[in-house]
Amino acid sequence: MLKLTDLRYAVNGRPLLEGASAVIPSGHKVGLIGRNGTGKTTLFRLIRGELALESGEISVPSRTRIGGVAQEVPSSSTSLLDTVLAADTERASLMAEADTATDPGHIAEIQTRLADIDAWSAEARAASILSGLGFTHAEQQLPCSDFSGGWRMRVALAAVLFSAPDLLLLDEPTNYLDLEGALWLENYLSRYPHTVIIISHDRGLLNRAVGGILHLENKGLTYYSGPYDQFARQRAERRAVQAAQAKKQETRRAHLQSFVDRFKAKATKAKQAQSRVKMLEKMDIITAPEDAARTVFTFPEPEELSPPIINTESASTGYDGTPVLSKLNLRIDQDDRIALLGRNGEGKSTLSKMLSGRLEVLSGRMTTATKLRIGFFAQHQVEELHVDQTPLEHLIAERPNEGQSKLRARLAGFGLGPDQAETVVGQLSGGQKARLSLLLATLPAPHLLILDEPTNHLDIESREALVEALTAYSGAVILVSHDMHLLSLVADRLWLVKDGRVAPYEGDLESYRRMLLSNDDKPKERAKPKPKRASRDQILELRAEVRRCEARVDKLTEMQSTLSTRLGDPKVYEDHMAQKREVWQKKYAEVMEGLDRAEAMWIKAQEKLDKAEI
Repeated sequence: MLKLTDLRYAVNGRPLLEGASAVIPSGHKVGLIGRNGTGKTTLFRLIRGELALESGEISVPSRTRIGGVAQEVPSSSTSLLDTVLAADTERASLMAEADTATDPGHIAEIQTRLADIDAWSAEARAASILSGLGFTHAEQQLPCSDFSGGWRMRVALAAVLFSAPDLLLLDEPTNYLDLEGALWLENYLSRYPHTVIIISHDRGLLNRAVGGILHLENKGLTYYSGPYDQFARQRAERRAVQAAQAKKQETRRAHLQSFVDRFKAKATKAKQAQSRVKMLEKMDIITAPEDAARTVFTFPEPEELSPPIINTESASTGYDGTPVLSKLNLRIDQDDRIALLGRNGEGKSTLSKMLSGRLEVLSGRMTTATKLRIGFFAQHQVEELHVDQTPLEHLIAERPNEGQSKLRARLAGFGLGPDQAETVVGQLSGGQKARLSLLLATLPAPHLLILDEPTNHLDIESREALVEALTAYSGAVILVSHDMHLLSLVADRLWLVKDGRVAPYEGDLESYRRMLLSNDDKPKERAKPKPKRASRDQILELRAEVRRCEARVDKLTEMQSTLSTRLGDPKVYEDHMAQKREVWQKKYAEVMEGLDRAEAMWIKAQEKLDKAEI
């Protein structure tokens, strides 16, 4: 059992914890959540003893082994497998001792202990963990120095999981994992035999891998039983009750104060007025819950282009003349929302680079719409910001002729207020840096936005704001993300990158998740569940989808009507109009093709809604 009692701690005079208390029973899996900057990582450091409390107590059972991910695995010549095996210090010590011991009795004791800790299966267990986190058997034999910092962080995670501490503290473990690694970790943690506390903003992880939520807010800790969605409902209910009680008390106080003000000077009412003063003094103030500042992203709207905005025909792409992806026959329209699925190393990033023009087409062809603008966001871009410049200076460099007031408004549209605008990037939080990078990627109002792990370092409120912004955005979106909640709410098409090809994935995200966890490459058919009435939220979402489809059809119909009118004018068929006529005829054919597809999607969406409303 982990017991936190009346914790108090401040950083540079700013209190982070004041009277914070909580109890985590042994063996429980708990998600530690709270907005960026509230002190979650600091609490972990206090539990590990790296920082000294000002007051309060943190108690754990004696001999409890506390483990967490090291900041980085050294770039050494030791292989990945040996690095992970070395994390179990007792096993490593016993193995070394077994090689030098000469006393038969002592050798027997060593061998007995090695058997007790299952030392002989250690290599297989370590290899399994590394495999789950994305390393092939061949890569596990390579030295750590062969891998980048992000990959070495995966090795550090594998090492702490292998050592199996009694209290496992993980701080945003999915930030350096892809979707496949995140799903594997989620499944692994749900079966972990000891206590786990995870700092995370990943709703999927917090809903499936933990059984409780520890909320750090207003310098205090509150424990909620159940996964994240249950916490959200419970907290909303508590806030509603607290707000109602505060309003009721305020009405009562106003009534008492009114009586005092009216009669305190009258002798006949003095005693009654005095008694009400005492009642006011004794009344415990109920504070209405503060509404958190709304998190926003404001994407500039691009003009509409004729579909498709990108089309590939038997295209291939790769590096140094060697194809990684081949026979790519893909079409992207401006209203597409596409999620790229596929195991690590299959080519998701390669495809993103080709579509964004960062990687050339080796064979076949890729055509793009005239005036197409593409915005590209990848996690490495956050690290490439100028740490000695402010966000405002970054924007001035991009838009030197734009007034500062407009640039500040752009920053505010991404949640970067006046204080952050003038703060050098090196002093901004990870979430604020990510916001700045997203702003820079969307600054030219792109028709296509390619996002590679956009939610890293964003808290839950910011992730929800990103979902809203992407839903309202009128450009196309291609997503690579380990956040299944984001993918499920934004993407309406799934592309599977596998074996050098890219093809539509016929299942849904849940079937893809099951496929990964079962190590099967084919989506399994779902067992037919008993008929279940759709929830109100599901029906509202289906109605919204029908409206979106209807709007697409209306827009394309309007374009078709305009082009039809133009082509119906006899003057168009005069010789000097030949070039314009050819362009309009081509656009008309493209619009009719898009209209057929939009109408099919509309009918399909309406059928789903009709079935749900039965």
